[in-house]
Amino acid sequence: MTQLLDFDALVASQRRYFAKGETRPISFRIQQLKALKKSILDNEQAILDALYADFKKPNFETWVTEIGIILDEIKTHVANLKTWAEPQKISDNLINFPSTNTINTEPLGLALIIAPWNYPVNLSLTPLVGAISAGNCSVLKPSELTPNTAKVIHKIIDQAFQNPDYICCIEGGIEETTSLLKQHFDFIFFTGSTAVGKIVMQAAAQNLTPVCLELGGKSPCIIDQNTDLKLAAKRIVWGKFLNVGQTCIAPDYVLIHHTLEADFLKYAQQFITEFYGRDPQKSNDFGRIVSPKHFKRLCRLLENSNIAVGAKVDENERYIAPTVLKSVLWDDEAMKEEIFGPILPVITFKTIDEAINNINHYTPKPLALYCFSNNTKTQDRIIQEISCGGVCINDVISHIANSKLPFGGVGTSGMGAYHGKYSFDLFSHQKSITSRSKLIDVPLRYPPYTDTKLMLAKTILK
Repeated sequence: MTQLLDFDALVASQRRYFAKGETRPISFRIQQLKALKKSILDNEQAILDALYADFKKPNFETWVTEIGIILDEIKTHVANLKTWAEPQKISDNLINFPSTNTINTEPLGLALIIAPWNYPVNLSLTPLVGAISAGNCSVLKPSELTPNTAKVIHKIIDQAFQNPDYICCIEGGIEETTSLLKQHFDFIFFTGSTAVGKIVMQAAAQNLTPVCLELGGKSPCIIDQNTDLKLAAKRIVWGKFLNVGQTCIAPDYVLIHHTLEADFLKYAQQFITEFYGRDPQKSNDFGRIVSPKHFKRLCRLLENSNIAVGAKVDENERYIAPTVLKSVLWDDEAMKEEIFGPILPVITFKTIDEAINNINHYTPKPLALYCFSNNTKTQDRIIQEISCGGVCINDVISHIANSKLPFGGVGTSGMGAYHGKYSFDLFSHQKSITSRSKLIDVPLRYPPYTDTKLMLAKTILK
């Protein structure tokens, strides 16, 4: 086990290194991003093997949702970093005339990145790209629930940077994470559950450390009468059972017009069979639940539920079949918490008013919101009347694939957003700079304060 004293020394050493200013040149940052890319590619097969060993994640899903996303993020930062980092010129105003005004971006300092297990490579290294791009030193803590992948991430970090005073990886469990949170970092980036997010934020508050919390919640998927139901079912089945449902923005439940439920269930069964075969347990494209604890939690959600599709389980393999629940009520067990597994409840509604009101009443603000409708008025109402992290119309999950869009939550689903330039901004401080001219020194602001000066001040400020 790593002791707290080691973390004291590590953080102190990183702070000394950061103070040297070596991380600030743009050329250095780009060089480090390229080194990270090379290390990822050098360890590509090891990543595939590790994720398969941890929870039988298919190679295609690993490459697309883990490796590919990180490589695309690195490419975006390398191509745009010089532009993002340029001082932004701002016009002056009458009060400070004449003056020059700029906004300079500078690194925050030391960043702690605490990553989850569900997309362990992506959600470790994608935030790290932003930290590197912004010029920070970083400590990366991967999840202990995917131990094989954590070892590969550690290897990638060591090969890419070879200097723990700049970037290092700490393996371990709750004890290590707790010890790290006692240290004084300049920024903490956490991805995980809302419950642990509260712990992270409480620890950060002791040092007034800013945080980005990427959490989750029950992301609804609304289907109204005016849509292509078969296509909707196909996309929802894909998004729900991707990574065995262990995705923070997976459709948590379907909220569908009551006249469409029977047809939706039929299509869901059709596409589950088409994607994974008649016995998904034998499919190479369907993984496993990450741990016995999570497996047992999900099995409890199946008790006394109305099963429409699936529900076969195998404790030895931590296997739960793609499952769809029908005739679900808002107070059922499956609706009391984020599912985070291959179980899809289906709830019906009669009017869109009812759907919107129930989402706002029964569940906190979700990380994602999905709407399948060809009616633009319905789309607009859902967007305007339901607060959430992000919205995807007539599809699921795909909104995170555009690095020009910010990704993050709101309320209990998180705070702060990243991807692309939003990552660079997140790990940076925007410093305002005003440089006043000495040629003119208007006496308005200096005492004595006369009625004439007050009148002039009001005129200018109004």
